Formats: sequence, structure tokens, C-alpha cells
Amino acid sequence: MLKQYFTIFTQRNTAILLLLGFASGLPLALTSGTLQAWMTVENLDLKTIGIFSLVGQAYVFKFLWSPMMDRYTPSFFGRRRGWLIITQLVLVLAIFAMGYMDPKSSLFWLAALAVLIAFASASQDIVFDAYKTDLLSAEERGNGAAVSVLGYRLAMLVSGGLALWLADRYLGWQHTYWLMAVLMLIGVAATLFAPEPDIHQPAPATLEMAVVAPLKDFFGRNNAWLILLLIVMYKLGDAFAGSLSTTFLIRGVGFDAGEVGLVNKTLGLLATIFGALLGGVLMQRLSLFRALMLFGILQGASNAGYWILAVTDKHLYSMGTAIFFENLCGGMGTAAFVALLMALCNKSFSATQFALLSALSAVGRVYVGPIAGWFVEANGWSAFYLFSIVAAVPGLLLLAMCRQTLEYTQRTDSFLPRVHFAGSYRWALRLLLTGSLLLALWVVMLITDGLDWTHLATLAGKTVQLGALLCLLGIVLGSVLDFLALRRQEKI
Repeated sequence: MLKQYFTIFTQRNTAILLLLGFASGLPLALTSGTLQAWMTVENLDLKTIGIFSLVGQAYVFKFLWSPMMDRYTPSFFGRRRGWLIITQLVLVLAIFAMGYMDPKSSLFWLAALAVLIAFASASQDIVFDAYKTDLLSAEERGNGAAVSVLGYRLAMLVSGGLALWLADRYLGWQHTYWLMAVLMLIGVAATLFAPEPDIHQPAPATLEMAVVAPLKDFFGRNNAWLILLLIVMYKLGDAFAGSLSTTFLIRGVGFDAGEVGLVNKTLGLLATIFGALLGGVLMQRLSLFRALMLFGILQGASNAGYWILAVTDKHLYSMGTAIFFENLCGGMGTAAFVALLMALCNKSFSATQFALLSALSAVGRVYVGPIAGWFVEANGWSAFYLFSIVAAVPGLLLLAMCRQTLEYTQRTDSFLPRVHFAGSYRWALRLLLTGSLLLALWVVMLITDGLDWTHLATLAGKTVQLGALLCLLGIVLGSVLDFLALRRQEKI
């Protein structure tokens, strides 16, 4: 097993995916945590810092411009590598320019550069996800997902904790951002040496086709809506456990912030990386379905460590053990989940489909926070972590229902077509699209209100509620139709 573990680093394309994963993760903290720290040190007010956090919405809504990257091919390096080099060079220049900014005197230009970096970074993510989807065979996806997660996590550590330490102790903010710009050249070098994926499916002939065809292709498949719900639900238990973990360890158990920071950020990160690599190795021996089921069970069971912390006396070793196993199993689940997203993409428009699926996968992680806080106040920490174990079960049941579809896709690299309820499915898709547009409108309202251009707080609240409701109704309707279609197929 040990020898097989290390062969992950000797396979073709591993170094490329590791370096591109590093380039993909590096800009994230530079417009979020690290930038917030810089603005806090410069004594900017909390309202301004809060408005800057909205630039992260680019990562959620990146599917809106992903069809452009499926439709158009740059005149150099090919469809995937061409867009990679463009986004990476923009990032190098923008991060370097940000180093010249002073948050007090150049706030507008700092904001403009933060938006540009977030947009270019989200665009790089779109192309990188499409690149590895097009490049890797079904057998290589587990290892590819693991290695790219490793690069991404290392980059977040560099541009997050390491950047803060360097800025505070040695380099200052300006030189730290310049160093990060230089490190982005790693991605440029990797792209120059990377092979362009050799795919036989044609690119969309028009922009309209690039927008419509990915949706028609995905939602025309058997079990599409159940798979959509699976993507939202698979890591829901993991999301619940992690949503308030720091608050739980400090306020619920009684550890001090230094102990939590040391164990949670270092041991947790190492466990996630090790888990992702271990998951990639195990996926060489398991089918995609079996890997998802095994790792999903482990993800849910690992939350029991936090429950044990909630009902036993405080001890540093018990905290370390709980954090290690939760992050280890979460890393394994992440590797299998990324492989699932790659398997679900049609290579003709993998950029658009992966962006859509990854945006949906973030729904649970983003929106469990308010529910988690309410649950803890009403029922306490021990009941909350027992519930986080139960929250993993629906995803596993959905996975079992989708087994036939997933095994067929992995075996044939194609998708089972849908044959029932065509008219009703169209209504489900309309509800989902309308809800998504309302959520996008809500983000625009938040930005304009934050800049004092408008005062639409009440309307924004109603818009997000209606948008979320329509999305939920669309997914539920489509899932019910999928279930009925499965029952009808079983009777034939």
C-alpha cells in the first residue's frame, strides 16, 4: 500500500496538476482573509471591510461567464491552456499592482483591483476545472482530484497564514503582495509545459449554444435532478460540523484561541491533505460509487468526535484526535466528490457544467451557518453534533438511488438519456433558472446598498427568500420526477 501511495507522485500529469492547483488556490486569500487583515491593521471601519467581502461572490456566480470559455478558443496554446495563461497573467499584474495601493488613500483602486483579482481567479478556476476534466481518464480522476486539492490547500496556507506572518514580521504588506505575484508565475510556467487535452467532442458553435447546450445536455440525462440534489447534500453533514467548529471549541468546550488555532489550522490542514491523497489512492481500487459511499459514511461517522468532545471533559489530545479524523475523512470525501463532478461533465462544455455543479456544491456550505446557530441555541452542542451525523444520511440515500446512473457513466463515459415526463421536467428547470436569476439580483442589490447607491434592504430580503424558494421547489420537483421515472423503469 505504501508503494502504491507514493506512485501518485510519479504518474504523468501529476506535477502539472499540483502546480496548477497551487496557482488556483493562491489568489483566494489575497482578496479575503489576508486583505481583511491588511485593512484591519490600517484601521478601516467594519462596514468598509464587510463590503469588500462581497468580492468573493465571483466564485459563486462564475457559471454566468463560464460559457465564454467553452465557446471561444484563444489564438495561442489551445482552448484550455490559452485561457489559463490569460487569467494567470492578469492575476500576476493585478496582485503586483495591489501591492502599490494604500487602503486609506487608494480605497477605490484597491476595491477595483480586488474585484479584478476575484474575477480572474474565479475564471482561472473555471478553466482549471475544465482542463483536468478534459485531461484525465476515468481511472486517473481520483488521483488528479487528490493532487489538485493538495496544491490548492498549500497555496491557501501560503497566501493566508504565511503571508500574514511575512507582512507582520519581515516584508510589510507591499512586498508581501509583490511576493505573491511572483509566486503566481509558478502557474504560468506550469501552463507553458502542460499538454493541451486531446478531446474529440467539438466546442459549441455559437455563444447561444454554449449557454443552452450544457443545460439541455445535463438536464436531459437520467436521474439528473437526483444527482443535482446529491451534489448539494453529499457533504451537508461535513458542512454542519465545520460551520461552528471554532466557536464550539472555544466557547462550547473552553479551549483558548491559541490552542484552537494551532491544532485546527495546522493539524487540520495536514489531515485534509493526507485524506485527499489517501482517497486518491483508494479510488484506484474502488469504483466511483463505492468510493463515494465509503468516504461518505466515514465523513458522517467522523463527526462523532465533536460529539464526544461535547459530552466529555476538556483535553487537548481529544481535541486533536477529533480534528484529525474529521479532516482526514473530509479530505477523502473531497477527493471522491471532485472526481464525481469531473465524471458528470460533457467534455464539449466541461467549463460551464463544472462551474454550475461546483456552485451548487457550495450551497450547503454557505447556507448552513444560520441554521446551525439557531439549532445550537435551541438544543445545545451535543444534540447539534448528533444531528450533523444524521445530516449525512440523506446524501448517502441519494447516492444509493443514483448508483445505476453513476456506474453506467464511469463504465461508458457517457450518460443515460431520460425518457419520461418531458413536460413536467421543463417546469422544474424553469423554477430553478428563475430562482437563480433572483439570487443573482439579490447580490447586485447588496453591492449597490453597500456602496450607498440604493436603499433596497427590504426588497433584497424578499428577493433572496423568493429566489431560494423557487430554486428549492425546482430541485424538489425534478427529484420527485426522477424518483417516479426510476420506479417506472423498474416495472418495465
